Amino acid sequence: MNIYTKTGDAGSTSLVGGTRVSKADLRLEAYGTADELNSFVGLLRAECTDSRYAAVDALLHTVQNKLFNLGSWLATEPDKMHFLDGMLLASADVLALEQAIDLMQADLPVLRSFILPAGNRRVALAHVCRTLTRRLERRMVQLRLASLPAATPAATPAAAPAAKLPASDPDTASDFAFQYVNRLSDYFFILAKKLAQIDGCDVFLWEK
Repeated sequence: MNIYTKTGDAGSTSLVGGTRVSKADLRLEAYGTADELNSFVGLLRAECTDSRYAAVDALLHTVQNKLFNLGSWLATEPDKMHFLDGMLLASADVLALEQAIDLMQADLPVLRSFILPAGNRRVALAHVCRTLTRRLERRMVQLRLASLPAATPAATPAAAPAAKLPASDPDTASDFAFQYVNRLSDYFFILAKKLAQIDGCDVFLWEK
C-alpha cells in the first residue's frame, strides 16, 4: 500500500467515519496540535535515556499513547465512537498525572516567582511541551465553542445548552479529555522544575 493516497491533494481529508473536511477545519487543527505535541514529547524522551530519568521516560511513554488516543477521539465523528472502544480517556488517566505531579512537587523547593522557560535542553523541551499543551487546550475549546448552537432571539447566551466534543458518554469522555490536557500542562511545568533539580541546572526567575 502506498503511503501517498493523493486524496488530500485539493486540501481536504477524511474524519474517522468518512466525512470529508477542509484541512483548515478546527477539528484538524486540534488533532494536528495533539500530534505536534506528541512529536515534541518524543524529542524530550530522546533526551531522557539515562537511568536517572527512567520514571520520567516511562510516564512520557504513557502520555504519548494517551495523546494518540486523544487525537483519534478528536478525529472521529460523534456517531462513530464505536471505532474507539477502549481508547477514550478516563478518570484514571487524569489521576495518574495528578499523582506524578504530587510526587515530583513534594521534593521541589517552593518558588514564589514566575520562572523563565529556560535551562538546559531537557528543561527547555519540557517547557515547549507545556506551551504546546496549552495550545492544544485552546484549540479544543475553540472546537467546543464552534459546536455551540446558534442563539435565537428568544434565547440568551447563558440559556444556550452546553455543547460537547464527540463522546460516547457526554458527561465523561469529553470532560476527562479536557481535564487530562489541563493536568498535562501542569505536569510539564513541574517536570521542567524536576529535570532542573535532577540535572543541577539553574532555574531562571522572571525579573520584573
